Amino acid sequence: MIYVLNGPNLRRLGTREPDVYGAETFADLIALCQATGRELGVEVEVRQTDDEATMIGWIHEAADGKIPVVLNPAAFTHYSYGLRDAIAQRTAPLVEVHISNPAAREEFRHNSVVAGVATGTIAGFGLRSYVLALHAIMEMASK
Repeated sequence: MIYVLNGPNLRRLGTREPDVYGAETFADLIALCQATGRELGVEVEVRQTDDEATMIGWIHEAADGKIPVVLNPAAFTHYSYGLRDAIAQRTAPLVEVHISNPAAREEFRHNSVVAGVATGTIAGFGLRSYVLALHAIMEMASK
């Protein structure tokens, strides 16, 4: 099992700033992650919340269950020290992903408070960032 957790506004993919995030929808993201999971032989559960407390609860759940996580923290990336502290308790790989490249966007997006406690970060490849993260987690698990 791998959790794919998504933060604020990601359920609005396809309508939210398509020039930045593309025309693919959240349903497309779910289908892509689940298809990638099938190819890799692992169950993938995709979740999204706009609520910081819910996200922290999911990270605790993953830590307690030793479940790897692909995390797009969205806006939480830049300010959520609570989420950062929850991720620091992880017991399995956690890969931070971003659809766009935050370093190429507005200056406030350049800082990630979660990157320092993630296993790694993949950004700027559209929804393919999730595919790359799922492959990376499976590669880590096989070592």
